[in-house]
Amino acid sequence: MKRLLSALSLLVLCAGAPAAFAQPGAAAAVPQVRYDKTTLPNGLEVILVEDHRLPIVAVNIWYHVGPANEAPGLTGFAHLFEHMMFAGSRHLPRGLADRLLEGAGATDSNGSTDYDRTNYYDTVPSNQLELALWVHADRMGYLLDVLDQTALSNQQDVVRNERRQSVENRPYGIVEETLNHALFPKTHPYYAAVIGSHADIQNAKLADVRDFFKRYYGPNNASIVIAGDIDKARTRALVAKYFGSFKRSAAVVHPQVATPPITRERRIVVPDRVELPRVYMAWLTPPAFRPGDAELEVTAQILAGGKSSRLYKSLVYEQQIAQEASAAQNSNALTSTFIVDATARPGHDAAELETAIDAELKTLRDTGPSEQEIERARNTIETAMLTGIEKLGGTGLANQINQYNQYTGDPGYLPKDIERLRRVTAADVRRVAQAYLQPNARVIVSGVPGKPDLGPDVPTPPPPKASKTGLSAGINRDEPWRRTPPKPGPAPRFALPQGASFTLPNGLTVIHHPNPALPLVAAELVVKSGSDANPGDQPGLAGYTAQMLQEGTATRSAPRIADEVAQLGAFLGSAASNDASTVSLLALRSTFGQALDVLADVVQHPAFPTAEVERQRAARLGDLTQQRDDPALVAAVAAAGALYGPNHPYGYGQLGTERAIRATTREDLVRFWRRHYLPGNAALVVTGDITLDELRALAEKRFGAWERADAAVSAVGDPEGSKARLVVVDKPGAPQTALRVTAIAAARRTQDYPAMQVMNAALGGLFSSRINLNLREEKGYSYGVYSAFRYDRTPGPLTIAGSVRTDVTGPSVAEIFKEVNGIRDKPLPAPELAGARDSQVYSLPGRFETNSGIVASLAETYVFDLPADYWRTLPDRFRAVTATQVQAAAQTWLKPDRLKVIAVGDRAAIAPQLQKLGLGTPEVRDADGQVQ
Repeated sequence: MKRLLSALSLLVLCAGAPAAFAQPGAAAAVPQVRYDKTTLPNGLEVILVEDHRLPIVAVNIWYHVGPANEAPGLTGFAHLFEHMMFAGSRHLPRGLADRLLEGAGATDSNGSTDYDRTNYYDTVPSNQLELALWVHADRMGYLLDVLDQTALSNQQDVVRNERRQSVENRPYGIVEETLNHALFPKTHPYYAAVIGSHADIQNAKLADVRDFFKRYYGPNNASIVIAGDIDKARTRALVAKYFGSFKRSAAVVHPQVATPPITRERRIVVPDRVELPRVYMAWLTPPAFRPGDAELEVTAQILAGGKSSRLYKSLVYEQQIAQEASAAQNSNALTSTFIVDATARPGHDAAELETAIDAELKTLRDTGPSEQEIERARNTIETAMLTGIEKLGGTGLANQINQYNQYTGDPGYLPKDIERLRRVTAADVRRVAQAYLQPNARVIVSGVPGKPDLGPDVPTPPPPKASKTGLSAGINRDEPWRRTPPKPGPAPRFALPQGASFTLPNGLTVIHHPNPALPLVAAELVVKSGSDANPGDQPGLAGYTAQMLQEGTATRSAPRIADEVAQLGAFLGSAASNDASTVSLLALRSTFGQALDVLADVVQHPAFPTAEVERQRAARLGDLTQQRDDPALVAAVAAAGALYGPNHPYGYGQLGTERAIRATTREDLVRFWRRHYLPGNAALVVTGDITLDELRALAEKRFGAWERADAAVSAVGDPEGSKARLVVVDKPGAPQTALRVTAIAAARRTQDYPAMQVMNAALGGLFSSRINLNLREEKGYSYGVYSAFRYDRTPGPLTIAGSVRTDVTGPSVAEIFKEVNGIRDKPLPAPELAGARDSQVYSLPGRFETNSGIVASLAETYVFDLPADYWRTLPDRFRAVTATQVQAAAQTWLKPDRLKVIAVGDRAAIAPQLQKLGLGTPEVRDADGQVQ
């Protein structure tokens, strides 16, 4: 992928798009996407969806090519080519597109590669649609004109860094890659992981890139979806203007591949840098949207779709031999795969997991699921499908339309997709389990603790000699008007949600924002107490308490809560952060009242059953063990300890420490809940298809009897961090170093917030920021390094974070300090200031595109005591930021002599590099972030 992506949760909780959907009738309650589809004479498919809810537009292009089309010996080539599309084209010198789009307020700006397609997408303010089309068209029409070895070599470095980060240095990454290899023969296009091998990435030649572009990147092998605040007639004309003159490529021959069946169980054991064994079982299953595909999706939900699933109840809850379990039907064009995996609880092994999974699979094959299980699975999946299309860009509506278009030929396939889901019966699930999930037709790969085999080292060649780049032989005739970026239309006017609020007699604040596009409602009960309220000797107590809320009330057991929520097609979660604890809910409008009953019960009447306290204690200890395996998480915990010290509640991760987890009693949890989960210390924030009057009635009924009391006052005290400026955590043999360069900065209510955010955008907050362009695009040291301020009620940290190649750890830190000093020493040039400032102003509507975004933003105003109109006035405060203010913010909050460097990697390899930087004697910490 072009950008560094964080891990995504199962759902993207989104807000609706009124003009995009038509409701066919109350009984069906299946929205139909209103779209127009045309095809240009050159073959480009154009699909338009009009939606005027927000002044934004999603542009999403699918090229119908992926690893399924790769030539032998060029694994990972489709993904490498995805990166090449961002490296510059005839009218877009390298880096210009990112600067222009981010400066215009683009969000969800990225690209990705899957086995059967490669996509590119941006969400922009509606007045910048033409800019987005100009960028995407120039890549399609004029990439070859400026393609050179320098660009290829740079992107090879970036992709190899991505492989190190996402496969080799990620727990179980090489185990999953081995699973893929075991499912298919080497001649099959799905054999290799999408990212490919170091050798094949490095062996790609410029001629291969040119040939791949000519074969697969013509307009007749692509489809573009434009969804949002558009006028369809004008948009069609713009697409014709920017793409209509491009030549067709030769007709693409779709791969005809026979996937050999697995007729005998295959077993492999893979050592990895992990503490807990993990078992993967995988089968070959029917292709996407073919008979059996939907049935297996329901099967996966029944087996391991949350706390109401069979594997959770058996392996995690009852036997307590697994830390977690999951299952998925991964649908692709040539064939699909059904994968079950489970991670062992400390003290248990892969053999136990395998036996327990086999028992559940046999029961499913022999007797099938109950009708209640079928209903739970269908309801949960259907809610997930609806929430997944509320968001216009990213993985939302525009991308889903493109997926339907490629796989079914029907961009409006959503109602049919939901109907095929609703047709699945218990007999269907039993049938597909018997047909496909047999022991002799599977692959079993076990990831176990040990030294991983990453294969022979493939050296990184020196950068190619600089050469004067000229124009190469392209495909399409140049058109002079393309040389100038299009001017934006009038800046969109927007009023961000403010929310209407009222207070119940017991002191509970209720905040409401209507969003009636789809029949969905999101809610969050937020308490103004998080880890800041932890006693000094009990780090992690707030998170432990939040976790326990779902584990039983006076009238509901933990399994009943899970089953009831799933039966309603709802999602319930609870967690703690530094300044707050939250219980979140997503439900259909029709079931929101019932789901809110459950939320109200777990908040007001948790029972903290002793057996559940012990179950969650074991789970948290397992989570802590898994945390030690992830270098980025280890770096975060070590940074917290180094910044705040062992006596400060922010000096730990949300899990706390093993000692604290083991020492926590039921009485400690009850005491924390009684002191902090009180109506005067909480707000219920709700957005979606619900009116203020409806919410008022529900709130009064569900929360009116919550007894009023004064909450305990939290006083976190002053940080007492380490005096060391260099902290090292040893990960022998690690192919990358997880870096954090960090210092305590400002609190959320600082008056410098607008200037700090603009400054951070230029320094490391944007893809086109100074740090990322330096370390990723210029040096090829990293897949991505970014910066961000965390604003707590008390001063929170600035963090510059990313993973870099082991052999360039020292130079990477030196470059980070160079960029920090540079932004302090000189004011931002006018173009850079304008881009950073406008990126903050015009990306703000994207924060409110989804129900989850609206709820989180309104909850933020409550937690930090911000004015009710805070978000509505913020754009003007961003617009007023000057270069002088940005420099002053940098000089105030970026103190190079206070920055601490945390490095998690191979100490023997990185220590000599870091010692040259003059940071003093390194402080060595363990994988729990504690001083050794």
